Amino acid sequence: MVRRMLLMLAVVAAVIAGLGFMKYRQVETAVHAAASFQPPPEAVTSIVAKQEHWPATMGVIGTMEAVQGVTVSADLPGIVAKINFESGQFVNKGDVLVELDTRQEVSQLAALEAQRDLAQINYDRSQELAKQGVISRQDYDRSTADHKQTEANVAETRATIERKTIRAPFSGVLGIRKVNLGQYLAAGAAIVPLQSLNPIYVDFGVPQQESAKVRVGGTLQVASEDLGGRQYNGRVTALDSVVDQTTRNIQVQATLPNPDGKLKPGMFVQVQFGVGASRDVVTLPASAISYAPYGDSVFIITDMKDPKGQTYRGVRQQFVKVDGSRGDQVAVVSGVNPGDEVVTSGVFKLRNGAAVTVNNKVQPENNPAPKPADS
Repeated sequence: MVRRMLLMLAVVAAVIAGLGFMKYRQVETAVHAAASFQPPPEAVTSIVAKQEHWPATMGVIGTMEAVQGVTVSADLPGIVAKINFESGQFVNKGDVLVELDTRQEVSQLAALEAQRDLAQINYDRSQELAKQGVISRQDYDRSTADHKQTEANVAETRATIERKTIRAPFSGVLGIRKVNLGQYLAAGAAIVPLQSLNPIYVDFGVPQQESAKVRVGGTLQVASEDLGGRQYNGRVTALDSVVDQTTRNIQVQATLPNPDGKLKPGMFVQVQFGVGASRDVVTLPASAISYAPYGDSVFIITDMKDPKGQTYRGVRQQFVKVDGSRGDQVAVVSGVNPGDEVVTSGVFKLRNGAAVTVNNKVQPENNPAPKPADS
């Protein structure tokens, strides 16, 4: 009985050992297969890096400002008697815009002029009498004071009438009229905006680390997609004396001609200005750059060898330094040499040493001055 049990135990142990050996061989085979597994190549697009000569420029967003801009308002209260302009009209300096009712002031002026004339007669008479010693010096002084007082009253009333005739303080383009005929205007009430549009200012901010490169008299270009990409040339005329503590930018103001009046105050524009000498850079599409906190990089396609010594097309990750962009292009100043074949799309799915296959039937945009269809 004992012998039979020992025999069965031996048979069971042999079976278990055989099954374990078979499982070990299966695992070992799977490990070897996994170690030699090569994933299929990733489909990417590529471009051969070229060196280009780029001007050292900076692009920022600016805001147009009128050289002179006010809201013309009433100096004195009164009722609108005449409106001598239309909304959007160009006016010259001194043109009459609005006339307020001055009938009361005109009547007062007539009375004051009569008093002035009488005071003038009395003054002339007292002057002769004073020479003859007929009247005292006190009477003569009183006559002189009355004469000056009436002259001042007439001048004051005339000034009041003139102030109720509202004129353009400078030449420019009017905005939308804010008053109507017969309307009572309080002192300071708005009548119409007036903007001088030629020349015109553009204000923009420059980072403090770049502010030393901006000089008064430097040239710049202003463009807006709303104007069909047309460029306007101007010159830097002023730099602010302080740096904004919130943005750490310094405000710059430039002046440019605007003969057609297309640039309007308040309009957002793209400003390009020089910040140094021109330079040679390697240009790549923006889609070729893999941005990361630890550094920007690209993938360069080159011939590589697998563990078996076989050659295949793979990628090598290369860290780069970028400095500026223009349209769809990015300027690479180090890390890529002219002639390197660089991956331009699909970089997010690559790793160092990954196999790739290049298909350039459809490539990303690489235009320094793109014009999107829906812009």
